[in-house]
Amino acid sequence: MGNDSSYSSEEMRWAAVQRRDGGADGVFWYSVRSTGVYCRPSCAARPALRKNVAFHDSREAAEQAGFRPCMRCKPEQPPLAERQAAIVARACRLIDEADEAPDLDALAVAVGVSRFHFHRMFKAVTGITPKAYANAARARRVQDGLAAQASVTDALYAAGFNSSGRFYAQSPAVLGMKPSAFRAGGAGEQIRFAIAECSLGPILVASTAQGICAILIDDNPDFLVKDLQDRFPKAELIGAEPEYEQVVSRVVGMVEQPSLGLDLPLDVRGTAFQQRVWQVLRALPSGRRLTYAELAELAGVPRGARAVASACAANAIAVAIPCHRVVRNDGTISGYRWGVDRKAALLNRETVNE
Repeated sequence: MGNDSSYSSEEMRWAAVQRRDGGADGVFWYSVRSTGVYCRPSCAARPALRKNVAFHDSREAAEQAGFRPCMRCKPEQPPLAERQAAIVARACRLIDEADEAPDLDALAVAVGVSRFHFHRMFKAVTGITPKAYANAARARRVQDGLAAQASVTDALYAAGFNSSGRFYAQSPAVLGMKPSAFRAGGAGEQIRFAIAECSLGPILVASTAQGICAILIDDNPDFLVKDLQDRFPKAELIGAEPEYEQVVSRVVGMVEQPSLGLDLPLDVRGTAFQQRVWQVLRALPSGRRLTYAELAELAGVPRGARAVASACAANAIAVAIPCHRVVRNDGTISGYRWGVDRKAALLNRETVNE
C-alpha cells in the first residue's frame, strides 16, 4: 500500500496508472480526454495515451472538469475491496441466520452475483469457501447448543445436523473432544500438564489424548494453571506425572532451539480460517520472518492482514505454531500474546542458530 508521497508528482501518478496500482486508489483519480471518463488508478481498462490523461485530487474535481465515472472501475462507488467485503458480509449473515445453510446458488442469487464469481470472491475475502464457513457456523451453533440444550441430540439437530452419525464422526474436528465432554466443560476428559522453566520463563505444556493442546508462557506459574483451567473448567487435569516430563522436556528443547522442530502431535483447535493460518505458520522454516500481509497472501487472503493477525493472537500453542515469526511491514516487532520481549528473544535465537 502506498502513501500520498508515493504519488506526489505526475510522473509517479502516471507510473501508478500504468501498473494499475491499487495502493493509489483514493489518493488520486485520472481522466481520459478522448473518452470523457475518469477512473481509479487500478482501473483494468485499456491504457490510455499519456497525452490524453489528466490527474485529479478528488472525484469532485474530475466531475467538475466535465468527466463522467468509468463504467468499469466505478470510481464514484466504494473501492472494489470494500464492495466485495460488504457482499461477503451479507452472505455470512444469511448463513449465520439460516436454520439450514443456503446452498451456493441461493447465496449467489441473494447477494446479486453469479455463482462462480461469488464462490471466488468469498474465498478471496475470507480465505475459506462458503461451505467451510457454513460448517464453521454450524459448529459454533453446536458449541452454543451443547451448553443450552437438554441433550446432545437436541443440540446437534438444532444446529442443522440431520444425522447424528455424521455429527459424531466430525465432532473431534468441530469440538476437539467428544460432544458430551464439551457440553460439560471438558468433564470426563483427561488433560495432562506440567510446568517447567525455560529461558523465556515458566512454561506450561498440556496434552489431550489427541496431542499437545496448549503451550503457555508467563512470568507467573499460577496464572498458567488458571489459564488452562479456564479453557477446560470441568476436565480432569493431571499434573506431575513422571512420564509426561519427557514431553515437556522435548517442548522446552524446541523453545531453546527452534530449528530442532517438534515432532509430537498437536491437538489444534480453532476455526477453519485460524487453522489454515496456523498450518501456513507451521510450514515456515526456522529463522524465516514474514509480515502480516505476506502471511495473508500465503493463507490465500491477500487483503486479510487484520484477520491473520487475529488468528495469531488466538494461538494457544506457543513456538510450535510460530506466530512469533510474523512482524510489521517495517520489520519491527509487535503484537505477541506472550510479550514482545519473548518474541524478540525467539527471533534472535533463531537468527543465531541459523
